[in-house]
Amino acid sequence: MFIKRISLVLILLTFSVTAFGQGTGSVKGKVRTKKGEGISEVTVTARLDGENIKSIKTGKGGKFKLSGLQPGKYNLVFEKPGYSGGVLYDVLVKRKKTNNLGGRLVLTVDQGTLVLIEASVFNENGFSVYGAKVVVEVINDDGSAKKVETGYTSRDGEVLFRFPVGAKKYRLTASGKKASATKVVEVFEAAIYRTALTLELTEDQ
Repeated sequence: MFIKRISLVLILLTFSVTAFGQGTGSVKGKVRTKKGEGISEVTVTARLDGENIKSIKTGKGGKFKLSGLQPGKYNLVFEKPGYSGGVLYDVLVKRKKTNNLGGRLVLTVDQGTLVLIEASVFNENGFSVYGAKVVVEVINDDGSAKKVETGYTSRDGEVLFRFPVGAKKYRLTASGKKASATKVVEVFEAAIYRTALTLELTEDQ
C-alpha cells in the first residue's frame, strides 16, 4: 500500500512538471560584435518586473537559448567583462513558441562610464525608417519632462544617444511623415539600453 502511494505521488509530480513545461516558451539568438563575430561566455538574463527569472551563458559563436519561460514580455540583459552591458526591452515569449532574435544583439567594447541608448525605428511592416526624428526627454520625479537630446535615424533606422551615468527615466519620441511613437527607457548604470519604436505609416506616406 505504501509503495503504491509513493508511485501515485511520483506519477502526479511527473504529470505536474510536464504540464507546467508545456505552457512555457523560449528565446534564442546570437550575441555578436559589430563585425558579426559571435561573443561566447556572455551572461544572458531574462528579467520580468525587475526580477531576474533565468540566466544562461552564450556558447561558441555567441549563441544561446533560454527555455522554460512563462508567457510574457521580458527584458533581456547581456553582460560580459570588457564589454558594455546591453538590455533588450519587451521581448515577447509565447506558449510553446521560440522567439528567434537572430543576430540583433550587439555588444561593443566598454566605453567607460556612459549610458548609451540605442533606438531603432521601424514601420508597421518591420522595415527600418531612415531620417526619422527622435527626441529624448528626461522624466523628473514630479512627472515633468525636459528635452535633452535630438537625433535622426541612419539608413539602418538606428540612432545612438550618450548620457552620463545615473538612475533616470528617458522618454524617446520618434516621428516622421505625420506619424509618431513613444517609449520610456529606465536606466540604472553604465550600459547599452536598446529599444525599438514603430511608426504606423499609411501607404501614401
